[in-house]
Amino acid sequence: MDISLLDETGIAELNASLLNASPREILATLIPNLGRSALSFSGAEDVVTIEHSIKAITNRDQLPEIFTLDTGRLPPATQRYLEVVRAHYGIKLDLLSPDPDELREFVRSKGLFSFYEDGHTECCGIRKVAPLRRHLANFDAWITGQRRDQSPTRSEVAIIEIDRTFSTTEHRLIKVNPLANTTSEEVWNTIRLFDIPYNELHDHGYVSIGCEPCTKAIGPNQHEREGRWWWEESTHKECGLHITTPLKVR
Repeated sequence: MDISLLDETGIAELNASLLNASPREILATLIPNLGRSALSFSGAEDVVTIEHSIKAITNRDQLPEIFTLDTGRLPPATQRYLEVVRAHYGIKLDLLSPDPDELREFVRSKGLFSFYEDGHTECCGIRKVAPLRRHLANFDAWITGQRRDQSPTRSEVAIIEIDRTFSTTEHRLIKVNPLANTTSEEVWNTIRLFDIPYNELHDHGYVSIGCEPCTKAIGPNQHEREGRWWWEESTHKECGLHITTPLKVR
């Protein structure tokens, strides 16, 4: 099966066939058929995806290339965590940085905290979306840690889909979300069961962790995304990496 040759109907049928599969079964089925794939890593969901990928694939040469977005605003604890994961799995970890000229002009014009006044879209566009767009242009598929229970904007995340943000008429990108049907509780049960390393900030009330100025600890009974961009509406709590509006790409 060459997934890159499937049309939208074929992708929908494949997605339906995987609805009851475990994350590891999903990855074992898809990774060998994705072509060149990349796995984005930043936190708890993503490290579980790395764990499942390594155990699902017998040929390590087939493993996706693992990368993270180094926005320049990551908490020190997250920077330390990246190195812990690199060593724990013995993997290469590619750090993507924003364009220095574009970032310099943005900071010179608007400062370091303009997002508190006019929203996080512009800052995330420079620090996250643009570097990711350049990187994913080199891949056939992108594996993420998205879950449906993370936020209202992710409630209909598919297991496998045609990416709606980074696909173009010349380059179709497949996106795989093996944890789509997994809950936060299941993620943490997996972390504890397999003694998987996690970001130390989770022990201090941080659930969803991003850039330091845009992340805070949450209290009891608060949803995990309430600690991200807390000054904005819940329907805006995305950085532009994942768009949920339909896109037809042939």
